[in-house]
Amino acid sequence: MSKPLIIIPIGDPAGIGPEIVAKALAEPRVTEAAGCIAVGDKKIMEQAIRITGADLRIKTVKGPEEGNFEKGILNLIDLDNVDMDQFAFGEVSGMCGRAAYEYIEESIRLANEGRADAVATTPINKEALRAAGIPFIGHTEIFSALTETEDPLTMFETNGLRVFFLTRHVSLRNMLDMVTRERIKDYVKRCLEALKRLGVEEGTMAVAGLNPHCGEHGLFGDEEVKEIIPAVLELQEEGYPVAGPIGADSVFHQAAQGRFNSVLSLYHDQGHIATKTLDFDRTIAITNGMPILRTSVDHGTAFDIAGNGKAGAVSMVEAILLAAKYSPRFKKA
Repeated sequence: MSKPLIIIPIGDPAGIGPEIVAKALAEPRVTEAAGCIAVGDKKIMEQAIRITGADLRIKTVKGPEEGNFEKGILNLIDLDNVDMDQFAFGEVSGMCGRAAYEYIEESIRLANEGRADAVATTPINKEALRAAGIPFIGHTEIFSALTETEDPLTMFETNGLRVFFLTRHVSLRNMLDMVTRERIKDYVKRCLEALKRLGVEEGTMAVAGLNPHCGEHGLFGDEEVKEIIPAVLELQEEGYPVAGPIGADSVFHQAAQGRFNSVLSLYHDQGHIATKTLDFDRTIAITNGMPILRTSVDHGTAFDIAGNGKAGAVSMVEAILLAAKYSPRFKKA
């Protein structure tokens, strides 16, 4: 098949993942751009098709090689791991947490074996993972362990704006201790390498400031003076195309306008707010620095609307299209 082959774990069955997968795979743009294989439970996907009214017929396959990528076909690897007598929409469930993990595990296995070009993930629930006894807090940690990648990089992309994250799921108090000269230098170098792999070789990366007005030379905090500015200066002396720190109230706008090819956000909400305000539905997460490519929607399981067909699939469509766009650069030799 000439088109990229994208594996899609359907996420937590009690959330909107199955519905957005059904809607996305019924989209002509998706069919034209990629061949897709969903990994999930057939009973759950049959239910999602009924709920959404998607014009799809399920074809159960054992692997990607058996896929039929014509319009109207939803290729599914059926793990048959949901007991419908115990299933309920919108509820935290150890059964669904375990099922979601198994879908991801199978998807990563196929990509690791070179039988798929990328994985496009759907929402999972952290409480459900915990209820299932899964020792990971989320997708990134699962991919890190199962691809044997230490500290993979998270990048958001929307409308040409690319944002990396120095820290992710930690408290603001703990984040401050992680904003160090050496960590910033390490991340900038790895982020620039990740961009090259994605084909982005021109332009400059900006490092966001931490404090208001980048601290005003120590008046509002000394992290810029002690850690961030020295890191940027050392990187520049070593020849890396990096600038900053630049105030977080303007740097994302400047990058969206094309002045910078990417931004290193220093903490979770700093970059999330910028990208999601620009375009919530089209903010796609890309996990970089791994041997395989993973893209993802950047919204949750939406338990409050699961099962009623209201969930929009724009983000799922964009995640698949972005996986198709970048996956040729991740093909295994």
